Amino acid sequence: MAGGTGFSSQDAQNDFSRARRGQVYRALAAKVKGGGKPILFLDEVVEALGRTGQRQLGLRSIPIDSIIGTVDRGHGFDGEFRPTTKRVRGRWERIAGATRRGEHFPPIDVYRVGTVHFVEDGHHRVSVARQLGHEIIEARVTEIRTRIPPSEIDLTAAHFRT
Repeated sequence: MAGGTGFSSQDAQNDFSRARRGQVYRALAAKVKGGGKPILFLDEVVEALGRTGQRQLGLRSIPIDSIIGTVDRGHGFDGEFRPTTKRVRGRWERIAGATRRGEHFPPIDVYRVGTVHFVEDGHHRVSVARQLGHEIIEARVTEIRTRIPPSEIDLTAAHFRT
């Protein structure tokens, strides 16, 4: 967990400001360099690979770095789950403050395609966990099976936007 003042509320505000600055900086750098890490959308990836089925895997500890996308298009985070808007600030700071106080949260809900994950519920928790340097997060996982094996495509580098 990142250092702080010992006051969870103040630390959460500082955490959000750092996360937002990082997102703004990377967005500007991406415009200049012509790149950046876009967030992927589950429906676009699954459509490209061809869904053949799904199954519940249950509760798992998953690497935060394996989370590369989302189910919801209106979540307010970039491809590295940094806030893209100030409108997520209040909830983000409440979660960060509670995390710093050692409070526990329910698992996030994700879909797994190959070895990567897409958030259905828990965007703020993923964002806070990344900002605070956590490496794993508890998740309820639903695995999606596809016609084209995800291992044949580098999903972390793919662009599925239409």
